[in-house]
Amino acid sequence: MDVLTPHGETRGFWPVPDVLAHLAGRWRVERTVRDLASGAEGRFTGTTVFSPLDGGGLLHEESGTFTWDGTARPATRTLRFLPGPTPGRADVRFADGRPFHELDLTTGRYVAGHPCAADFYRGEFTVQDADHWRTVWRVGGPAKDLVLTTDYVRER
Repeated sequence: MDVLTPHGETRGFWPVPDVLAHLAGRWRVERTVRDLASGAEGRFTGTTVFSPLDGGGLLHEESGTFTWDGTARPATRTLRFLPGPTPGRADVRFADGRPFHELDLTTGRYVAGHPCAADFYRGEFTVQDADHWRTVWRVGGPAKDLVLTTDYVRER
């Protein structure tokens, strides 16, 4: 299966046989956040570091600057990527251990879902190659109408 890029060309997905080994390390992050109801747009720039967790898995620590409506603020996020039933899969959890979503990158593409109160998060994960991957979260419900697009580029 191919993905349509913003410039109209198609690009195949890059299968990942071991998701935790693939994600380990440091990634440069660029995220756009669009509020579809108001038309407002924000941007996050920063880094995500996937480091080993005691007992297995990876700690995902994101930090950077989020700019919304002309105001820039520091922003952070922490997740836990735990081993799944096979090396190509992971169990993604919030920092406090609550379940977030599963992740299976064995084909290079995965769609996840997460209910949050009355809203629903639908995330599409695509891997372009060893050093580039993307997530697109569509958040819909009575409280939110957002699209969050995040591009990750491995830092060497």
